[in-house]
Amino acid sequence: MNLAIKISEQTITAWDIIPRLQRYQMLPQLIQESIIDEAIASIECTPEETALACQQFYQQHQLTTEAIRQAWIERHGMEQEELQEIATRRLKIEKFKRQQWEHTLNAYFRQRKTQLDKVIFSIIRVPEMGLAQEIYFRIQEGQSFAELAKEFSQGQEAETGGIVSPIELGNLPPAFAKLFISHHPGELLPPFPMGDSVVVMRIENLSYAKLDAPTRQRLLDELFQNWLRSQLQQQGYQINNLSIS
Repeated sequence: MNLAIKISEQTITAWDIIPRLQRYQMLPQLIQESIIDEAIASIECTPEETALACQQFYQQHQLTTEAIRQAWIERHGMEQEELQEIATRRLKIEKFKRQQWEHTLNAYFRQRKTQLDKVIFSIIRVPEMGLAQEIYFRIQEGQSFAELAKEFSQGQEAETGGIVSPIELGNLPPAFAKLFISHHPGELLPPFPMGDSVVVMRIENLSYAKLDAPTRQRLLDELFQNWLRSQLQQQGYQINNLSIS
């Protein structure tokens, strides 16, 4: 492994690395990856898993021949074994997640389920209560919500006939989300203030989250990110957007 890097007219030595990482605000990333490496150190991959991971790595980086692979290894100053470690790292992370938290997923899903449920609703925003009440009664009498939204709504949803695409309840303000939990699809809600507007809203559809494969993966990712964030905070760092390389 080279102990110095030549970049244009600069030579960066091993002694320069930490100060530069601090200067470029990359030290938290180094600490994050080191925490992960320590956590997955005991995770093993079968020969078949290693071979598949390497093949996927080669395809991702367009290392299509042995000569190209060897040149890539030399250019990065590493050995074949180190390349295998890089190629299998993500797999080891996934194994670590399952090992640590898969047995907690049912309970965690129950805790998160309401936030994962999705709602489609129609909304009309107007500046004052009198107009909102008039629109409310006109809808009750059979007028088209979509047409009234296009005519009167002051929000972007006027362009979609009032429809707001599926959105998770967890992405809504808590008080707003409670409205959907306590009402049913098809209900037209009486006008109520929201910020600087008065809104008329109708619940179109509620879809309930299921603990299927994509949701299981998402929850495992969440639990891993929560764990990693706590580990970083113990080191004195707060990272809002974590990424795993």
